[in-house]
Amino acid sequence: MERKKAVVDGKIAAADVERGVLLVLTGNGKGKSSSAFGMVARALGHDLKVGVVQFIKGRFSTGEEAFFRRVPDVTYFVMGEGYTWETQDRARDIAAAQAAWKIACDMLRNEQLAMVVLDELNIALKHRYIAVEDVIAAAQSRPPMQHLVITGRGAPPELIAAADTVTEMNVVKHAFQAGIRAQKGIEL
Repeated sequence: MERKKAVVDGKIAAADVERGVLLVLTGNGKGKSSSAFGMVARALGHDLKVGVVQFIKGRFSTGEEAFFRRVPDVTYFVMGEGYTWETQDRARDIAAAQAAWKIACDMLRNEQLAMVVLDELNIALKHRYIAVEDVIAAAQSRPPMQHLVITGRGAPPELIAAADTVTEMNVVKHAFQAGIRAQKGIEL
């Protein structure tokens, strides 16, 4: 343990860059949005201001929306029309994603926001509702200390390459596979 401590302490001492990071949370497993909203709670614990745009969700209310809308230091927008297989209207989905992206771009220029969460943006990128090049350009030109968290299945390789941290959630087992409905406090 002494050797391990010395190695870890050396790595911590060598990490001398301080700037906002781009985090991508992707994969087919549960926990992408949950992780992002855990980071929102952490940021708020440090008195930081946060902006959230939800790209796909929108047809039903979620616990995180109900909670974080009550918090004054969170600017929260739910812009989606619901899951893409529900709407069955590509033009409407594109229009909703473009409207959400406009709000996201405003947040990515706002120096008052220490963190921006773009929930389910990867799905909008996967379906080409928004150009990945535009997202990467906006991410690279955001305020230097602003953290950006992007969630959703199917993160494009270009976004993964541009990110500082990428986590892929994988399904090992999920209650839905056994016929259990989405539960408040877990999925909703």
